[in-house]
Amino acid sequence: MKYQIHKGSKYYGATTVFENIQFEIRNTEKIAIVGRNGCGKTTLLKIIAETEPLDRGEIHKENRLRIGYLAQTTFSNEDMLVEEEMESAFDNIKALGKRLEELTEKMCEDHSDEVLNAYANVQTQFEELGGYTYRNEMMTIFTKFGFSESDLKRPISSFSGGQKTRLAFVKLLLSKPDVLLLDEPTNHLDLETIEWLEGYIKRYPKAVVLVSHDRMFLDDVADVIYEIEYGVMRRYPGNYTNYVNVKKSDIEQQKSAYARQQKEIQRMEELIEKFRYKKNKAAFAQSKIKYLERMDRIEDPKTDEKTFHVRFEPRTKGGKRVLEVKDLCIGYDHPLCTINLEIMQGNKVAIIGPNGKGKSTFMKTLMGQIPALSGNFLLGHQIEVGYFDQELAQFDSNQTVLEEVWNSFPELNRTQVRSALGCFLFSGEEVFKTVDCLSGGEKVRLSFVKLMLSHPNFLLMDEPTNHLDLIGKEALEESLQGYEGTMLFVSHDRYFISKLATAILVIDDGKATYYPLNYQDYINKDKVKTTESTVKEKDKKSGRKPERTINYGKEISKLEKKIASKEEELEQLRELRFEPEYYHDYQKMKELDDTIDDVHNEIENLMQKWEEYSELMEA
Repeated sequence: MKYQIHKGSKYYGATTVFENIQFEIRNTEKIAIVGRNGCGKTTLLKIIAETEPLDRGEIHKENRLRIGYLAQTTFSNEDMLVEEEMESAFDNIKALGKRLEELTEKMCEDHSDEVLNAYANVQTQFEELGGYTYRNEMMTIFTKFGFSESDLKRPISSFSGGQKTRLAFVKLLLSKPDVLLLDEPTNHLDLETIEWLEGYIKRYPKAVVLVSHDRMFLDDVADVIYEIEYGVMRRYPGNYTNYVNVKKSDIEQQKSAYARQQKEIQRMEELIEKFRYKKNKAAFAQSKIKYLERMDRIEDPKTDEKTFHVRFEPRTKGGKRVLEVKDLCIGYDHPLCTINLEIMQGNKVAIIGPNGKGKSTFMKTLMGQIPALSGNFLLGHQIEVGYFDQELAQFDSNQTVLEEVWNSFPELNRTQVRSALGCFLFSGEEVFKTVDCLSGGEKVRLSFVKLMLSHPNFLLMDEPTNHLDLIGKEALEESLQGYEGTMLFVSHDRYFISKLATAILVIDDGKATYYPLNYQDYINKDKVKTTESTVKEKDKKSGRKPERTINYGKEISKLEKKIASKEEELEQLRELRFEPEYYHDYQKMKELDDTIDDVHNEIENLMQKWEEYSELMEA
């Protein structure tokens, strides 16, 4: 056991954050902490990092356990060059390297076993810590976070606040603590960097504890989920999807057990009431009273299902051609990108690409916030635009929530405004809170209230899921899936993109490329191309057309049966995840997940063969 909190409690005044929790970090576990905004996730990270005290309970940890937390990684001297700061993460390796040099010189004169053994021990440590490769590792991580080699020669003070945060993140990863604590690590990272970070964390040879609202990231990285809900903590082996399924199953079972017990209690109470005053039945009634007193009462399962349920409804349908962009050059002091694009009614287009390449600039240009450098764009007939900007959503106002909305829509009456606010969880006294007192997530919800009431038929959104918790993101997805208008949105949330996008616009290296594909098809397009080119290359090398001696129709039929059988096997294996035998036993769950992965890979291979044979049959 690397780290343990036993019966831990945390309070802020009279408010209980969590109470009597059990939390453990074992070996190289990749742990995710989930829960609603404000439930105590970041507080728990701070307690582990020892920047926040535990109010009650015990903490046990290994001797000399090194814990790394991004908030702790600060720069004492911002005049220092980035290279010097990054290399300071390897001070222990450099010290060993210096010791090796000293021993090498000593061996020229002293050939004793003592010196030779000392050299061998130091060299082993040096190699194990990556003494010969640390520079390559540093450059890999540094460039993956969007920095160039020339940035190493710049002082830290020359970077923006966001860039300094990324520099601190790089240094934290390079320091390789025994427990790596990450709070929203994917924030402000582009998709390419997020995918790289996923792989890095999965391969990280030590423990990781993270808080994230990125569901795809949690699915790919976490092997243990800790949930904080109503001040109580529960541990779920497996990734995020497994946690959701197991929790749902547990709640249903508990509801069923609670209902059965309540029915039994009611029956007992009726019997007691019927017989307690009858002399010959009084003893029977008394025994039932004692039975009820001894009964372990099952609690009514509380579920944190408070979320918004809304519909975004266009006022008018608008024309079929929603947006036409022709040779639009965007940028500020220099061009970032030239865009040609046509969006038709009902399309939901996700804009993706590396940071700083022009995604948000494109949105601001369309909204007239910054001028185009050249080219033009045209909105279609009767197109009414609704715009969500991650920066504008963080507005500051002394107005109350009610006033903020009512002043924007004076034609509505008080009931209509309060009803709209209620849809986004602003009810009761909450509508009289001033806007400047709202949290980031609450301000985002308030922005969506105004967006909903404007009834646009063309939604432009820049990072709409930022500041929303997992339940809020799912609610927004559900609302937008039923939206009958057109959407153009920037997002780094792959799950959100995969749920909504019908097309992808990639902005990178000064150009914009449009793909009329959903996100999954876009991700797989290179695999399909590779398969196609492999088949063509084989045919080319052989100097003949594809062989027709194989009965492709028969083979395809066989493959379809195999695929169906494997899919059935996969479903049965997935069902086992919900059995207590597995979800209460980490090792068994891990072995089961490995088997599921193997079967899934088999299906993938069979599908690839099916596609290949289908193409050959059509050739």
